[in-house]
Amino acid sequence: MNILGFGDNVVDRFVDRGIDYPGGNCVNVAVYARRLGLDAAYLGVFGDDDLGAFLRTAVAAQGVAVEHSVVRHGESGVSTLHVRDGDRVFLGYNGGGVTVSEPLVLDGELLAYAASFSLVHSSVYSRTESELPKLSAAGPLVSFDLSDDEEFRAPAYLDRVCPHLDLALLSCSDLDEAATQRLLEAVAARGARMVLATRGLAGATVYDGRTLVTAPALAADARSMADTMGCGDAFLAGFAVSLLRDGWSRGNPPSRPRLERALEHGTQSAHDQCFVEAAFGHGRPTAPPAPAAPQTPAVRAPLDR
Repeated sequence: MNILGFGDNVVDRFVDRGIDYPGGNCVNVAVYARRLGLDAAYLGVFGDDDLGAFLRTAVAAQGVAVEHSVVRHGESGVSTLHVRDGDRVFLGYNGGGVTVSEPLVLDGELLAYAASFSLVHSSVYSRTESELPKLSAAGPLVSFDLSDDEEFRAPAYLDRVCPHLDLALLSCSDLDEAATQRLLEAVAARGARMVLATRGLAGATVYDGRTLVTAPALAADARSMADTMGCGDAFLAGFAVSLLRDGWSRGNPPSRPRLERALEHGTQSAHDQCFVEAAFGHGRPTAPPAPAAPQTPAVRAPLDR
């Protein structure tokens, strides 16, 4: 069993701490799967700037293989945020840099590499939508994070991606239980074989088109937690690793007891993540901005007298 994160990487810049941390949805899922005992790899584009080298080194240091990723000329993705009452609050984003502007296209060699994994995970932040049909047809299970943005819940977008997904993840902290269930049903109706919704302290729900299972959250002690960065990604990793260990495949969809067990593992994984700085630590001080280039004083013509 092994998991491949395919898509985004980003620097999470905590302005209140003055620290840059490695992260990104696809990177995080690979790192968390590795920490849970599975072999894991990351496939994507790193920028050729200093932050790109920092990201690549940090991911590899977690035991996640990065050898098939590429380095391209351009800036790395940076998201800025701070922590308020234990929760991370996003302040800005540079669009993802070269990782998103020039994403990998799966040629024959890379597709064969991706197909060697039990599960390939990607996200709306990765611009990998065009590659999902290839991945699904190649054989591995495919999971995809649909985030919480309305643009990724539009029928046209869901119709594009859902038929190729074995597991879709939704962040639904903004929805009540009834609205969450309606969204789960809509995503499943458009082709996703299984849909998982996380709702923060309200717990999580999974739906496979027939069975709906809900589990409560495991609240962390706010006095000792670091922040909530990566908790949703940790939940997905714990959930997926549990299902894979129970034999999950397209020909062997999980039973209700396996879904219940997977929700328990996901809940525990998300809880434990609350005590980790940022996505997986490995931070370094944010570099001060480069000094502005000196300005040559303008030469003014003498006034006519």
